[in-house]
Amino acid sequence: MTEYNPKQIEIISITEKLFAEKGFDGTSIREIAKAADINVAMVSYYFGSKEKLLDAIILYRLSSFRLMLENLQAENITAKEKVSKFVAIYIKRIYENRDIYQILHYEIVNQNRTSNFPAFSEIKKNNLKLLEEIIQEGQKEGVFKQNCKSVLIPPIAIGAFFQIYNNKKFYQELIGLQDEISFENYILNEFTNDISNVILGMLIQ
Repeated sequence: MTEYNPKQIEIISITEKLFAEKGFDGTSIREIAKAADINVAMVSYYFGSKEKLLDAIILYRLSSFRLMLENLQAENITAKEKVSKFVAIYIKRIYENRDIYQILHYEIVNQNRTSNFPAFSEIKKNNLKLLEEIIQEGQKEGVFKQNCKSVLIPPIAIGAFFQIYNNKKFYQELIGLQDEISFENYILNEFTNDISNVILGMLIQ
């Protein structure tokens, strides 16, 4: 994982929020510099370009997820338990880093720009490879179907999460959640368990 100094981390955090609010194209280097209280040249010095800055956000926020998956894969538990824990870890990561996921979703849907960011593609491929190895464990155990597609698991989790999150007020009223804390508890517990059961239902023989 790339190491960043405190100022770079501050710039990354500020830029992430600006990108989430205004989109990649709607945010200028000048706006980033002003929000971070630095001159424009400093952004270029640290990151090179706005594209490289988005790359840095992706690396900073998402690359540690691979270590979590490696630790999960090494645990002495069944493949079914690993998939349930994967879903819990994944949804928690989405919730905690929802700004960057919103940015990526916007860029993919509207400009397909993230196909030009090799760091993002590499992280996705590596994480999917680890997930596929967990699925293969379950197939060897005779628990998972031979023709199940592990590539569908992240889109199911992230799609369901943002359907709820982007319509938060509607679902808070529908489910009876009073505030942000109760919503977070719902996402990290009941919602996570429900999505885990949906995914396991797709995988199990």
